[in-house]
Amino acid sequence: MSVVQTPWQAGTECVANYDFDGKTDQDLPFTKGEFLTIVAVTKDPNWYKAKNKVGRVGFIPANYVQKREGVKAGTKLSLMPWFHGKITREQAERLLYPPETGLFLVRESTNYPGDYTLCVSCEGKVEHYRIIYKAGKLTIDEEVYFDNLMQLVEHYTNDADGLCTNLMKPKLMEGTVAAQDEFSRSGWALKKSDLQILQTIGKGEFGDVMLGEYKGSKVAVKCIKNDATAQAFVAEALVMTQLRHKNLVQLLGVIVEDKSSLYIVTEFMAKGSLVDYLRSRGRSVLGGECLLQFSLDVSEGMEYLEANNFVHRDLAARNVLVSEDNIAKVSDFGLTKEASAIQDTSKLPVKWTSPEALREKLFSTKSDVWSFGILLWEIYSFGRVPYPRIALREVVPKVERGYKMDAPDGCPPVVYEVMKKCWHLDPTQRPPFRKLREQLQHIKANGLYQ
Repeated sequence: MSVVQTPWQAGTECVANYDFDGKTDQDLPFTKGEFLTIVAVTKDPNWYKAKNKVGRVGFIPANYVQKREGVKAGTKLSLMPWFHGKITREQAERLLYPPETGLFLVRESTNYPGDYTLCVSCEGKVEHYRIIYKAGKLTIDEEVYFDNLMQLVEHYTNDADGLCTNLMKPKLMEGTVAAQDEFSRSGWALKKSDLQILQTIGKGEFGDVMLGEYKGSKVAVKCIKNDATAQAFVAEALVMTQLRHKNLVQLLGVIVEDKSSLYIVTEFMAKGSLVDYLRSRGRSVLGGECLLQFSLDVSEGMEYLEANNFVHRDLAARNVLVSEDNIAKVSDFGLTKEASAIQDTSKLPVKWTSPEALREKLFSTKSDVWSFGILLWEIYSFGRVPYPRIALREVVPKVERGYKMDAPDGCPPVVYEVMKKCWHLDPTQRPPFRKLREQLQHIKANGLYQ
């Protein structure tokens, strides 16, 4: 264990690498894997003042904890850094030169589309093993079957099981970083043994969403089980390590040690998605002040994304979650990218996406602003689907001709004016989220939400 040389600032988040029982009443005991926040730097660089998740404050030894850092934007994380995609047999053999027994990579099969090939260096030559994709499973010998490539590689790493040698050293694809190594280095890797899965509570983009318990706290857990969504899983987790705001669903960590399943662990939002919350309560339960506060919450989260040059690209009431104490937080960062990135539009929700994003693949904070206007309409219509009574194929042509939805019943005129500003066909004329937040705060301060 090494002493921390550079003092961390107050507010720095860290994770415990060891148990600490405390030696005095002023110390803060903690267990390995627990999350702590630095409150103050002390005169002794070996100690910090910190608080735990329930707000207890005390002194902690600096060399027992690890700072949690955002994974650097642009880092090419891979759960399968040994997977080289579409390369030929000859290219694989060149990559595995000079020969080193146990050096391996996996590539897409050139002779059998849909299958893979495991290439292993063994006693001076390279052996190529066809990995057959059969009934949703992978196999080399049609005796042992695997759910994904990661399981297969792990199996043959532990046991040659008929291969010329067991897999000893992956040949990493140039430019990639092993996801497990990077999440561990930056303090985001959690232990599966500390997580207890309680029940399935929904379906997400990648697979099941479950309620779990981590270190005595309820958490939400996204779980994926196949290679097809593995890289999207890593991309979402990478983005979430860089984001921290009271109106964004907070990442607690990732579990990548289990090759049969991968997990993103986030704070648990007890009241579910905003769209379901609005539909189930309705006008008789939710007053104007509550609707405006939800709108403000989302605007603050989006202002933070805007300030940090992130574009959400799938902002909608279904992707906003509500906490036990009625705070709305933006969720589902599966499509979130740095503002310069471009995304295929084929999977985008037409009714929430701006005309220029659909037409020209131009995603920006301004396209998020358009979606925010649609989200406001969802809030004030208590979760109705936008563009009611208009066929989906007619939505884009009508919108591009200048059509705007009418105000929902009971929506304050000042809020409807905010919506319409978001729906300007010229993206440069849409207000930034900072302005939208200021306008909504003005409406709240002056009681104009009824």
